[in-house]
Amino acid sequence: MESFTKSVNFFGNTNPDELLKEYGSPLYVYNESVLRDRMTKMTKVVTKYPFTANFSVKANTNPSILKMALECGMNADAMSPGEILTLEKAGFPREKIFFVPNNVSAEELQFAIDRNIITSLDSLSQLELFGKLNKGGRCAVRLNPGVGAGHHEKVVTAGKNTKFGIAEGDIDQIFEVASKYDLHIVGINQHVGSLYMTAEPFLKATKALLGFAEKFTELEFIDFGGGFGIPYHKLADEQAFDVEACREQLEAIIDEYAKGHDKTPLFKSEPGRFVCAEGGVLLGQVYSKKHNAEKAYVGTDIGMNVLVRPSMYDSWHDIEVYRNGDVVSPLTSEKETVSVTGNICESGDLICKERELPVIEEGDVICVLDAGAYGYSMCSNYNSRLRPAEVMVMADGSTKLIRRRDTYEDLLGRF
Repeated sequence: MESFTKSVNFFGNTNPDELLKEYGSPLYVYNESVLRDRMTKMTKVVTKYPFTANFSVKANTNPSILKMALECGMNADAMSPGEILTLEKAGFPREKIFFVPNNVSAEELQFAIDRNIITSLDSLSQLELFGKLNKGGRCAVRLNPGVGAGHHEKVVTAGKNTKFGIAEGDIDQIFEVASKYDLHIVGINQHVGSLYMTAEPFLKATKALLGFAEKFTELEFIDFGGGFGIPYHKLADEQAFDVEACREQLEAIIDEYAKGHDKTPLFKSEPGRFVCAEGGVLLGQVYSKKHNAEKAYVGTDIGMNVLVRPSMYDSWHDIEVYRNGDVVSPLTSEKETVSVTGNICESGDLICKERELPVIEEGDVICVLDAGAYGYSMCSNYNSRLRPAEVMVMADGSTKLIRRRDTYEDLLGRF
């Protein structure tokens, strides 16, 4: 693929140069049409049975994007009281929010209890704490299906080497704690990890979860989790996750489960990355070029404070180069091997390392693809840098500011 942003008219009636001039650099830019397409796909992961897709809000917390998810028929998962408040600001009613915390205080559990938001408990001790706070209450439990998957060991959230979920051997103790506090376990959930490109680990874990479900007598929902990947190597024509093939196999598994039940519960999934990653890019300016020990470096204002995934996970993000408002073709332009760096005082502050790209010049714009998930939501003010603005390219091609850039007053205002 020569250019993803060109193929989908990502920038609508404008271009990267104009956007940076108006909103500042670096800048997160989202495309409404791409986002709505991915959101709609996720609401159809299951069509044969009652189903809802819960957007994992940790992937992107912008209220404008959350409102869009609500409009597209999605529910939401929250990991913290702050995420619950953000969802409420975006218009989500309590019945569309699922609280899925990990190792939290009594105060945080009480925050959700007071709002009558269903909470998933991640361990026996958290279930015990919830019972003390809310005797006779309704809740869910997160189970470890014994199957983990993901693009990096830090995002594998099931199996033998993870902090998440209640292990199969401890399931009977769930009922002991529930009986002690008269708790009603109305849901079970799992999550195997993030960014797998084939459905096999997800389907294997689903079979295991449905097996565990037979032990629970009050289930109103079963949450299969998410983690569906997106093609981060799309410029090399990496194939997308096959949602339709996943749906067919998943519904066949549910068919087997349904044979033994007069009525099936509501089924859920927890997509995060798939919903918003491809709908966002990160723009930044090139300010310098240099050679150290015969290696070439391109210096930009996209530091690890703005996009931490490459530094944290060695993650790959495709890069497009824009010059004078138009993309520099990677197919016909002269190439060079460079490392693209940010402006943070860390050797690990790299967007990419020794990658072949079109020859880059000072003043060019770097466009980092697939930055809509775990981009702005993981931003920081490290090195006392300001967090960037966020802009939406609307379906009609116009642009809308959906989060302003930090100011130095914001930075200093908490002291």
